[in-house]
Order: sequence, then C-alpha cells, then structure tokens
Amino acid sequence: MNRILSALVAGLVFGIGIAVSGMANPAKVLNFFDPLGTWDPSLAFVMGGALMTTFIGYRVIFARRQAPLFDAKFHLPTARTIDARLIGGSALFGLGWGISGFCPGGAIPALGFAPWPTALFLIAMGAGILLARWLQALPRRQTA
Repeated sequence: MNRILSALVAGLVFGIGIAVSGMANPAKVLNFFDPLGTWDPSLAFVMGGALMTTFIGYRVIFARRQAPLFDAKFHLPTARTIDARLIGGSALFGLGWGISGFCPGGAIPALGFAPWPTALFLIAMGAGILLARWLQALPRRQTA
C-alpha cells in the first residue's frame, strides 16, 4: 500500500509541476521547436531544472540509502546497448512529441486543459504501445 501511495504522490507532484510550468499546453511545447518563428525557451528551463533536481536527488538518495523506502531494491536500467530498437523508439518519441506537442507523461495532466485532443493522443499512444508489444511478441526469423 505504501508503494502505491508513494507512486500516487510522485505522480501528483509531477502533474502539478507540468501544469504550473505550462508544459501541459501543447502549443507552448511546439513553440519551443520553432526557433525561427514563435520560439519559447521555457521548455529548456523546465527540463534543465528537472535534470538538476534529479541529479542532486539521485546523489543524495544513493549516498544515504541501500534500498528505497517501500521496496527491497532500487530498480535501475541495466541495458547499455545502443541498438536499432533504442534509436527507432527514440525517433518515434521525438516525432510524436514534435507533431503533437504532448510528451507521454505530460499528456495526462493536460486532460484537464484540453480533454478531447489529449484523449485522442493518449488513445493513439496506447494503440501504438499495444502494436509495439504485439510486434515484439512475433517469432523472429533466424538468418543463417
């Protein structure tokens, strides 16, 4: 129960941060990607603040704790390979973000501001996730 409650609190803090920073508004995000037009650098400041907070937070937590409060161990990524799946997924993420103005995590708080466009984005994202999982589950052909 503590794990669920802590995840809820973290999600609420994230959502409030997205809303307060204005990043739930896809037009604000899209303006960041338009340096020759209506460029808005605020996304860079939001991302920079998040990176600095995360960097400091990880250093403090890992220096003081062997495990998180509500789990037996930290679950950190172990993959170090840069492969076609990583590059392709990153490219799709960037294209989707640049076209729609929605980051997947930031789209959920945006439901309160623009419910229909945001819901359409979330449905399309969910369909893409299901399609990717289905494609990943297909048997791979072996080449000799």
